[in-house]
Amino acid sequence: MRIAYSREELAKRVAGLGRAISSDYKGRTVDVVAILENSFLFSADLVREISCPVVCHFVRTEMRDVELGGARWPEVFFSTPPKLEGRDVLVIDAVLHTGVPQDFLWRRLEECKPRSLNLAVLFDKAKDHKVSLKPTYIGFTSASKYWVGYGLAGRNGLYRNLPYIGSIGQRGAMGKASRRRTGRSIV
Repeated sequence: MRIAYSREELAKRVAGLGRAISSDYKGRTVDVVAILENSFLFSADLVREISCPVVCHFVRTEMRDVELGGARWPEVFFSTPPKLEGRDVLVIDAVLHTGVPQDFLWRRLEECKPRSLNLAVLFDKAKDHKVSLKPTYIGFTSASKYWVGYGLAGRNGLYRNLPYIGSIGQRGAMGKASRRRTGRSIV
């Protein structure tokens, strides 16, 4: 396994995101909606870096293929989202790949009429987006499709416990990731 982002790099980046979020939400309470399971470590570290009051909510996502009219379609299922009318909401996920599940949740949360709604992701894979959803807070941009560690699982749920982000070799190998920072300028 090749280490792509060390524990120290992740901590520095998450701290920077926490400072930016704290500045943007200064004087307000942030209702964090963490999408499980991949984001559990990132979410935990990020909320500890936010200096304003935080209320945590958790939703679980599941994608299934369903048969409709003789064709198979992906369908997104979420646990019931919290009631967030008039609240400042920050959705946290580890990876924005196609964006389909996050966009579905986003639309459901918009129906709750929050005061504000933003998205924070550790990795944004913008070239793979299939929806127009754009994160407000981005840790890293990435071309790779297969990261493991820091909450992200490989086959059979392995590697979530690693304190770093790594890529694993040949079959299902990771491409070179762009390590360029985008989104908000965070130091």
